[in-house]
Amino acid sequence: MKMTHGRLLRVLASCAFLFWACSAKAQWEIDGTRSAVNFVSIKNNSVAEIHSFASLLGYVSVDGKVQLTISLDSVKTLIDIRDQRMRELLFETATFPAATITAAIDPAVLAAIAKGGTVLTEVPVTLSLHGKERSLTVPMAVVGEGGGRMQVYSLRPVIVNAADFGLDAGVAALQKVAGLQAISTAVPVTFNLAFSSGK
Repeated sequence: MKMTHGRLLRVLASCAFLFWACSAKAQWEIDGTRSAVNFVSIKNNSVAEIHSFASLLGYVSVDGKVQLTISLDSVKTLIDIRDQRMRELLFETATFPAATITAAIDPAVLAAIAKGGTVLTEVPVTLSLHGKERSLTVPMAVVGEGGGRMQVYSLRPVIVNAADFGLDAGVAALQKVAGLQAISTAVPVTFNLAFSSGK
């Protein structure tokens, strides 16, 4: 089918609009190579171990909307069988493959860090995990690094309670299969997220 000049212009205009909309939606994209989300498990009431997730996707839009998606299949504990057990028994990734965090940062904060500033703030976030949603308040530092880069990191650990997300049965299953006396259901979480802008 031959495309008329007017139709071609409309298609090009639509493509330009989609490109603009995508750029506006994600002024800052997460740099997974410089970002980390860590959590601590405590077993037998005294042994603490640090774990992390290797796959993160996310953005901060120009109007301050934040979205972070964590692939739960990417959990890393430095022990392969434990990774597998966490995927299958705790997170049940076949049904719940990801955790999602959404929030909104005041545009005034973004304006301040765009000039290379640092802002300490507390941000209400919504955590969607294992089919449940809960609101948390997260103390964080937002740092403008210049050159279109931004760093966001936790000022102190955020405590996530397994029971709030229906994960307590999974914790009990891990405890049983590993032959442990106890695994804490209160989990400290920290993060260090790097974002880059193409603008």
